[in-house]
Amino acid sequence: MIVCVLAPRFELAVAAGGREALLGRPAALAPEPGREQRVGEVSAAAAGFGVRAGMRLGEALARCPQLVLVPPDPDGVAEAWERALVALEGIGAAVEPERPGLACFDARGLRGVHGGLDGVLAAARRALGQPARIGVGPSRFCALAAATRARARRPEVVAGDAAAARAYLAPLPVALLRSRGQLAALPVALERLGVRTLGELAALPRAALADRFGRVGLLAHDLARGRDGPLRPRAPSERLEESLELPEAASGAQLGRALELLITRLLARRERRGRTIGVVALSATLVEGGTWRERVAFREALADPARMALALGLRLALLPAPAGRLRLAVERFGPPAGDQRPLLEEPVAARAARLREAARQARAAAGPDAALRMLALDPHSRVPERRAALAPLE
Repeated sequence: MIVCVLAPRFELAVAAGGREALLGRPAALAPEPGREQRVGEVSAAAAGFGVRAGMRLGEALARCPQLVLVPPDPDGVAEAWERALVALEGIGAAVEPERPGLACFDARGLRGVHGGLDGVLAAARRALGQPARIGVGPSRFCALAAATRARARRPEVVAGDAAAARAYLAPLPVALLRSRGQLAALPVALERLGVRTLGELAALPRAALADRFGRVGLLAHDLARGRDGPLRPRAPSERLEESLELPEAASGAQLGRALELLITRLLARRERRGRTIGVVALSATLVEGGTWRERVAFREALADPARMALALGLRLALLPAPAGRLRLAVERFGPPAGDQRPLLEEPVAARAARLREAARQARAAAGPDAALRMLALDPHSRVPERRAALAPLE
């Protein structure tokens, strides 16, 4: 059985400083600076005025003039969600995070540890330490649908196989398909064609959906019939980060030098153990309020500070306001560093000088025979000792 943990309005609650701050007032996440002017998650009071996530800012204010715009906090959201995932992994769950506030895991291997399914759900609720809706079903999509209908303290359980999942999903609206990123635009097209529920979608011919919508239509048909792909739990990761408090609101060249310092400190950490870095998260605390965060995946795993500074500097230019704090965190490591291209790219004279200095230090530490070179004498001789000889390295 798949367990789905859903924390409604997770990003809004973190940015507002807690769920208590959302009680009794219409609030919504303000658009991120430099991006399209659409509101993010909205509170229950704002939803009562007809405001919904993704609505244009002007329309949202027209529907609810007293709407409170909360500055987004992507850095705080990432930290809070990471703590929640680590807490779920602490009970033994192999978690697949969908997005902040939504995660799934398989409960079959945990029943014996926690005393049945009820024990697993109770352990997950205790680990989260915050209100969350929990749904259980034979597939990820069915568990998510159950979580949307569950109450804060009463989980929704769908027992059975794919047939039971199809029967449970049949009366539910096709709008649930928006939970999958690749299906976000499909419900609007289905509703225009008169398909309102998942049961009506499951009854359509598979070939017709493939002809009209392609692979997206086939995926939606499988989900409506209770079939879904296997879970893809995240691999255990190590958190390695460096932060720098900026004494003044930094921007421009000063911010670039701060980034170079962070990269140097990160590469010098003992916990890196000579490994390259594949994915990093660059974040900043803005002076005007809120945070900014960019996830950067390098084309190849790097350990060269110059190349890392070049790649991250392009993202740092997108910073919407002066920063008071800069942070660089490793999200995924690569293999041990073995790139020797910098040695080949440096001038011949500089490389020869480095070799001479290395030979001098080796002789000073281990004697005159510590650095020798092979000298060819008679390569075609039948006697191996006559083919080459050792000579001092000059």
